[in-house]
Amino acid sequence: MHIPSKRMEVFAPSIFTELKQMKLDYSKRTGKDTIDFSVGSPNIAPEPSIMKALQDAVCVPENYKYAINELPEMKSAIHDWYQNRYGVQLEDDEMICLQGSQEALSTLFLATCDAGDIVLVPDPYYPIFNDGPKIANASVEYMPLLEENDYLIDFDAIDPKIAQKAKMMIVSYPNNPTCAIAPDSFYEDLIAFAKKYDIIVLHDNAYSELVFDGKIGKSFLSFEGAKEIGIELNSFSKTFGMAGARLGVCVGNREIIKIYNTLKSNMDYGIFLPVQYAGIEALRHGGQSIHSTCQAYQDRRDLICEEFKKVGWEIPKSPATMFAWARIPDHYPDSLAFVTDLLEKTGIVVTPGQSFGKQGSRYIRIALVQDADKIKEAADRIQKSKIFQTQ
Repeated sequence: MHIPSKRMEVFAPSIFTELKQMKLDYSKRTGKDTIDFSVGSPNIAPEPSIMKALQDAVCVPENYKYAINELPEMKSAIHDWYQNRYGVQLEDDEMICLQGSQEALSTLFLATCDAGDIVLVPDPYYPIFNDGPKIANASVEYMPLLEENDYLIDFDAIDPKIAQKAKMMIVSYPNNPTCAIAPDSFYEDLIAFAKKYDIIVLHDNAYSELVFDGKIGKSFLSFEGAKEIGIELNSFSKTFGMAGARLGVCVGNREIIKIYNTLKSNMDYGIFLPVQYAGIEALRHGGQSIHSTCQAYQDRRDLICEEFKKVGWEIPKSPATMFAWARIPDHYPDSLAFVTDLLEKTGIVVTPGQSFGKQGSRYIRIALVQDADKIKEAADRIQKSKIFQTQ
């Protein structure tokens, strides 16, 4: 009996599933615990008022009906947030709520791409950037993000013949996994490039509130002409600590929003109403913790760079996101070999860069999800292992 569809041939188990199994095997075999820096799941809770709004709404029986559409108060709150935070004016038909931004990254291409259509994807990439187009049987062409270019897309390096055939392109700054941010000139060039080749831009802006050292994140839509060619995804997961609640927004070009809304109306019944009420509270009154959350991640970044440097691991300071992106020692053949050795010798779990694409093979990603005591313990384990003294 042949069960899998042919499209499943391009998929393998998630790297995070594999890392979880590696952790379990390590602990079972050694009896030792691990320190996990792999999954970027925020461990900073939402503000109490957000949790209270969710708690109260859960106790209202009528909130268990199908939501179907966004609450009017939800759309109003999104409108005001984008206006006040980014200076972007949105109309009702230019926004739609998501069960986390991952939903759109998984299914939007079903609404916009036919089999064989080309989607331009950065490399390294967040895994669903690569997998989403493939779910729709679209073809992927990669745009290398190179350290010497500050991990920015080099539009001049994209083959014009490929660009002419491309239907969509995925862009994301602040970037996961490289942690890079983009200057205003980049977005101006992006919009000009997309207009020249008639390409739809999908900009993932999940980390706009996690920009460090006093800098302020922006919206792609705040640049002139962006709405004409693209949409933006934004997330409550990192900004408000609501990762498990699954709430995000897709905003921008009304034609794309309309097409995607038609698809979604045939796939789900809307966002659980208590989650929407929590989202409204977050947008209306939940901003007090944004600065402290950002500062907490910046402090962890600083501590990791400081403590790991003492034991021989030089890690660049991330300008944004909740991650660090670091080179592996030269004597390892690839990042998976380093990750495996690091786990075996220290019990520390990080994500191999090659799971984010070919360009990540000499890097690993560290999620800033451990508190100071665990970071110091990790540095102590690395020092005792002498892993960075091995040649």
